[in-house]
Formats: sequence, structure tokens, C-alpha cells
Amino acid sequence: MRDWMFVAPLLAKHYKVVTFDGRGAGKSPDPVGDVNCVEDLKRLLVQLNIHRTTLIGHSMGGQIATDFSLEYPEYVSELILIAPALSGFHYSSEFVKYMNKVSSAAPDIDKMIEISQSAPSYRVVQTSPHKKLTEQMLRHHIERTFHWPDFELIWPKPPAAERLGELTAKTLLMVGTEELPDNIRVADYFQKHSDAHIVEILGADHMVTLTHPKDLYRNIVNFIEG
Repeated sequence: MRDWMFVAPLLAKHYKVVTFDGRGAGKSPDPVGDVNCVEDLKRLLVQLNIHRTTLIGHSMGGQIATDFSLEYPEYVSELILIAPALSGFHYSSEFVKYMNKVSSAAPDIDKMIEISQSAPSYRVVQTSPHKKLTEQMLRHHIERTFHWPDFELIWPKPPAAERLGELTAKTLLMVGTEELPDNIRVADYFQKHSDAHIVEILGADHMVTLTHPKDLYRNIVNFIEG
């Protein structure tokens, strides 16, 4: 939920806002067995008696939000994605090598953080006042993964990359101009295969939620009200 600590209060001035930690993140329990993030989100909305919402997701949260919108379109009035991942998308060999390099540094957490933060997608936040917060969030995530039991992430089939044309929710995708090439490619893929409105956030990297909350806020409100 720390990812939203600057954006959520701005939106809460005008809307009811709910943020949550997915399984294995923040204060939520560790993932066990088969984990279906889409069904977790549906159970949360049902529990909160929310039957129609603007759904906002960042990074992997964007992947969850996209899959949810395809599986349960009746729940989503607007879909807002911020540098989202995408199930079924073919990521480059360079991106896979980068992720493997981070993993291979385990269990040296400091080394894993150093490698992870060396990517271009963290260059802006590394020179911002939020550098320490970003590292704290990453350290928390890595430390928790060392204690996770065996589990498997379950995603809807077919994957979202093959179904973007089925999106019925009005969709906004925002991505920083200082992102990894693969994240830019995901935005381009949405533009080609859906009716999503694409907005570039000038001078932002992957942690745009921390460094450019007012830009996100303005675009979100304009999109909803427009």
C-alpha cells in the first residue's frame, strides 16, 4: 500500500478510495498453494459490497487489473493502468536476463537491491527524495519471498495479451518516458490491440506513483470526469 501513499490521498479528496496489499505483500499473509490474484480482488470487492468501480493498477497490479476487467467486466467502469505488466506478453531476452541476474544474487539482499535498482526504470527515483522508500519496499518484498512456501500463481486463460480487444471498460494507460523498453512495448501493445488512451508522463520512471503523484492524479481525474 506504500506504493499509493501519495496518490491515494489526492484521489480521496473526491472519491472513496480503497488500497490493499496482495498476498505476500505489505501486511497480507504469505501466498500458499494456488494463488489467484484476480479471484482475490473479486472476493475483496464482494466483501466491501463494491459492485462497480474505477480500477487502478501499477506494474503487476496493472496485470491483475487488466485480467480482472476481462473476467468480470460488469465490476469495472474505468480501467486505469500505470506501467502495467501484461499476462501472455512476450518479454525480451534482455528483460529476462535482468530478472535472472537479480534472482541469481540471492540470498545477498543488498546485492539483489543493487542490481534491481541499476535498471533504467529506477534512474529517476534513485535521484529523488523517495530513494530510501523505494529500497525499503524492495527489501521488504525480497525478505518475505525467502520465507514463502511453495505456491503457484494462477492466471485466467487465454492470457490478457490475446484478449485486449475484448476490454469493455474505458481504459487509460500511463507510462513514464524513462521506462524499460519492455514496459514501453507493453504500452504500444495496448495501443495497437485495444481502445486504451495512452498518456506519457514526462521524466518519470517505473516508480511514477512516488515521483509524479500530482501528474497521475490530474490525468486520473480528467479521465474519470471526462
